[in-house]
Amino acid sequence: MDVADAIRTRRALRVLSDRSIGKEAVSSLVEAARLAPSCFNNQPWRFVFAQGEPALSAVRDALPSGNNWATRAPLIIAVAARRDDDCKLSDGRDYFLFDCGLSVSQLILRAVELNLIAHPIAGYDPEAVKEALGIPEDYVVITLIVCAHRGDDDSLLSEKQKESEPERPERDPIDDDFFLDSWGNPFTE
Repeated sequence: MDVADAIRTRRALRVLSDRSIGKEAVSSLVEAARLAPSCFNNQPWRFVFAQGEPALSAVRDALPSGNNWATRAPLIIAVAARRDDDCKLSDGRDYFLFDCGLSVSQLILRAVELNLIAHPIAGYDPEAVKEALGIPEDYVVITLIVCAHRGDDDSLLSEKQKESEPERPERDPIDDDFFLDSWGNPFTE
């Protein structure tokens, strides 16, 4: 699979299998994330792979009911970083979130290539995740990535989630978000 295919194929699906993900696949996800670019090669990201017990159960307990579907996943990855570990630019931009996003994106595309779902979520109790995984207090838990093989049992999904599962959500028209030479001048293909 080439990158363009992985981008087109990627979906944040919620119907998961509880089948375990092998060590080789997990190592491949680590390598994809680790090789991401970062400001001055600071590599501010820290990934905690919750796959064994009691870590996985503790992370599952940090999920709200709206993310109940994620409790079936055999792997949940916490991504954390500290603002001070990356570039702080003169105009006030803290680059650590962007750099972590680059790393997560590479991990997600590798997961697609391995026929895995890697679904990043924002809905969780960050303090409970820190406690469950021993993440130091001065780190920000940026996201959890719910990782699994595709499943066929949608019983953990809400009715709204079941309706959205079959098709990729619609994207904004290109000229709403992409401009050429100046803000508001639509990028046309």
